[in-house]
Amino acid sequence: RTGVDLSGPIPLPTKKLVVPTRKSPDGEGKASWEKWELRIHKRLIGIEADERAMRQVMKVNVPDNVSIEIELKA
Repeated sequence: RTGVDLSGPIPLPTKKLVVPTRKSPDGEGKASWEKWELRIHKRLIGIEADERAMRQVMKVNVPDNVSIEIELKA
């Protein structure tokens, strides 16, 4: 809509973090384990834009559980 060059979103490899925890809280009995998994998905978007278009990108509302990193290159 703003006439900028756009590439992406490019999916990056998904990171899987596995956390094993014991089912029994007191440490007695059978040593049975549960595995909890956290998956981190990342996307890369390339934009060649002017200052006006970048201000519009920075105004986008995102949920609290989504983090965004912006890297500026000259």
